[in-house]
Amino acid sequence: MDGTERAAIAGRFATEVLTPEELTRLFATNDHPRAYIGFEPSGRLTVGHLVCARTMRSLLEAGCELTVFLADWHAWINDKLGGSLDRIRAAGRYMEAAFGALGVDPARTTYRWASELVGRTEYWERVVRIAKATSLARTRRAMTVLGRSEEEVDLDTAKLFYPAMQAADIFELPVEIAYAGMDQRRAHVLAREVAHHYGWPLPVAIHTPLIPALSGAGRMDLASGAPSAKMSKSDPGSAIPIPATPEEIDERLRRAFCVAKQVEGNPVVDLARHVVLPWQGRLSVDRAAEHGGPVEFGSEAALLEAWRSGALHPSDLKGAVGRALTEILAPAGERLKGVPGADGTF
Repeated sequence: MDGTERAAIAGRFATEVLTPEELTRLFATNDHPRAYIGFEPSGRLTVGHLVCARTMRSLLEAGCELTVFLADWHAWINDKLGGSLDRIRAAGRYMEAAFGALGVDPARTTYRWASELVGRTEYWERVVRIAKATSLARTRRAMTVLGRSEEEVDLDTAKLFYPAMQAADIFELPVEIAYAGMDQRRAHVLAREVAHHYGWPLPVAIHTPLIPALSGAGRMDLASGAPSAKMSKSDPGSAIPIPATPEEIDERLRRAFCVAKQVEGNPVVDLARHVVLPWQGRLSVDRAAEHGGPVEFGSEAALLEAWRSGALHPSDLKGAVGRALTEILAPAGERLKGVPGADGTF
């Protein structure tokens, strides 16, 4: 594969690449660029993380050296799991097992902890340099990465460290590609800004869609392009955990927000578009003959055309998505049996 083909594989499920030209140049000149995605260990994965896992697999397919950054200090700053580092690290160990169960090859993936970096003087020098190049107002705007409003960041001073730390992580690991969901866009843009300011290597940023909460609270944040309420493991009713039984999947989807013909902020439609189609290449709808009979969609365009026209009913879409998620999650469920944390206890 040439650089163009490899860049297309790495970014094929992306909502945004900053920038496509930079990504193509990177693959044209680097056989194994270093890519990373960071997570706050704070509970079980949800089916929203299937978007991440699919792109992580694509980055490996494109020849990247992939690092999964388990941001234990960041989760501590953000008050996850009661601020207990022991529980946070237990959640991180579960996440490593869960991504392996979802097909992210553990033999080709490196897991790093934030606690490995924070003991180095050079790391904190980098954090300070980034903070000195960033206004307080700019830092506050980046705080939405915590899922909080600008006003809420006044809860404690530690949260103001977070954006500079997240940008520093990229340079200290170091990596050429920073990958995350759209909710991390502001942090990646900050990293690119300080790279220009100091003449540091400029990271390419890849961003994929977020799945809205099943409750339908996912209005779009126009500044970041991310839903204001994404599927969250901290709100069990808004998400489907990994692992999940077929009964759990069906029950959550049955209650999910899914207005006929509506696309924006519709979690069931987004699960079909951003999870089922990328993972299975098709969405099969098994419905009675009087309702049109079985139908299969092999592309997002065909699915959305049927949905917007009303040719596809919400109950049929929910059933199809539920069956597909059950198939996708079944192998992971088997592999996670007996893994600490797979039951949601940390």
